[in-house]
Amino acid sequence: MKRGKKITAAREKVDKTILYSPEDAVKLMKELKWAGFNESVDMAVKIVHKSMQNVRGSSVLPAGTGKTKKVLVICKGDKQKEALDAGADYVGAEEMIEKIKEGWIDFQAVVATPDMMKEVGKLGPVLGRKGLMPKPKSGTVTDNVKEIVKELKGGRVDYRADKTGVIHMLVGNLSFEDGSIVDNINAFFNQIMKDKPSDAKGNYIKSVYISSSMGPGIKINHKGIDR
Repeated sequence: MKRGKKITAAREKVDKTILYSPEDAVKLMKELKWAGFNESVDMAVKIVHKSMQNVRGSSVLPAGTGKTKKVLVICKGDKQKEALDAGADYVGAEEMIEKIKEGWIDFQAVVATPDMMKEVGKLGPVLGRKGLMPKPKSGTVTDNVKEIVKELKGGRVDYRADKTGVIHMLVGNLSFEDGSIVDNINAFFNQIMKDKPSDAKGNYIKSVYISSSMGPGIKINHKGIDR
């Protein structure tokens, strides 16, 4: 009951008739904090498109997400040293493939060089189900191991719209500086607009909200986001 009163009080302080600027929304979100832990900051973007499953892509958040992503690189030869030097957590070839077949899945991103994809493709039932299968379109099937590993470790995130047309993304923690959260909001929104399907007509973005893990949603004036 006590928790209910706190979230109710926080919701009452959000003026639903106002479209907040990203800066004001972040400031208000922090003022409404009541939980006793470092909450995540979530962004929800409602899009309008006839085929939601086609709305997907990736973005690099300049301030990162606040979470460490473990990256596995499946490659051979000199590429293994390149991957390790770039910060990959796990590097290997056939032995890594065998570990995954046996049930190992202690990573959040997988990169593979093109020469390894014939074998990596056999992991589809495992990696595909978890959304971890390397793909050329996402840049995770590449010989440029150094660049993609640095992106993944430095704040790159993958997104896709759910069946209701909402894209959810972690854009930081409440402990981040206000400006860092705003930078992440702007970067993510602009990437979604850049990835807008060619057949999307009219107002592609219907709404944008941010919220902390335990806090109320705050609606942003997305037309005022820096481009």
